[in-house]
Amino acid sequence: MLFLYNSNTVMSANTKSQVIREITPLSEGDCFYIADRYKKEFTYPIHRHPEFELNFTEHAKGVRRIVGDSLEVIGDYDLVLITSKDLEHVWEQHECTSDEIHEITIQFSPELFFSNLLKKNQFKSVNRMLKDAERGIAFDMSAIMKVYSLLIKLSSITEGFYSVINFLSILYELSRSPYRTLSNTAFARVESISDDDRIAKIQEYIATHYSQQTSLPQLADLANMTPVSFSRFFKLRTGKNLSNYIIDIRLGAASRLLVDTSMPISEICYDCGFNNLSNFNRIFKKKKGCSPKNFRENYRKKKIVI
Repeated sequence: MLFLYNSNTVMSANTKSQVIREITPLSEGDCFYIADRYKKEFTYPIHRHPEFELNFTEHAKGVRRIVGDSLEVIGDYDLVLITSKDLEHVWEQHECTSDEIHEITIQFSPELFFSNLLKKNQFKSVNRMLKDAERGIAFDMSAIMKVYSLLIKLSSITEGFYSVINFLSILYELSRSPYRTLSNTAFARVESISDDDRIAKIQEYIATHYSQQTSLPQLADLANMTPVSFSRFFKLRTGKNLSNYIIDIRLGAASRLLVDTSMPISEICYDCGFNNLSNFNRIFKKKKGCSPKNFRENYRKKKIVI
């Protein structure tokens, strides 16, 4: 059954992380609910929830979207899927001056797809997309245009069964479209999974030992390959060279400590494997667009304790 929801959503607070845990009105008897609304500003605080969420905005250029440790200013159109109960997110007004913002938020239960269904060949792409979306994923303009008409008409479908079919079509089309992940695996607290046993072994080792100094020959030996061959192989399978991959893992862990603890930045720097504070600050600012100090302050401004 389809829900149209326009009232204020109930919220509770996790006092440990001080991030709002949203309590949505999705009942056990329904597949999803949809909030289709026009507004002039974003005021909802940073939050998280166990339900999966597909969020579409148009005419919202200048809004800043935060998903985990990803901070981006969006354009006129934005479409994001989040499937982790622990991944905090928010859309904030920032530089947006539009008074015709259109937002469609669809929240659905992780149990919408029972596990055996997702293992079927016809749902393979959807299964992969839902897994990737544990870090949050953003779709490009071609994907948005592919499902735009389906999204716009979804709230007007009065027959529950057909609304679900329409929604499944949206997810399927998106799963076959280009998208990119947003938050770092270490920040989002999700595993980086590879189909290749050797890469999975290396990824697991890095995730466990990122705070230590790790060399290319050491990891190549772990994979039973020469350093040159391993370097090419790793980049081919992960899309990143080894040094950038390790840096991203360390930055994700550092970002999580900045958000969840009051540890001094210098201590976080060394605990996450960086051996030079000025180098840590420089790399963090280059990758995140702000200093570690500002990153921590930005998160704290948006957290609300109830």
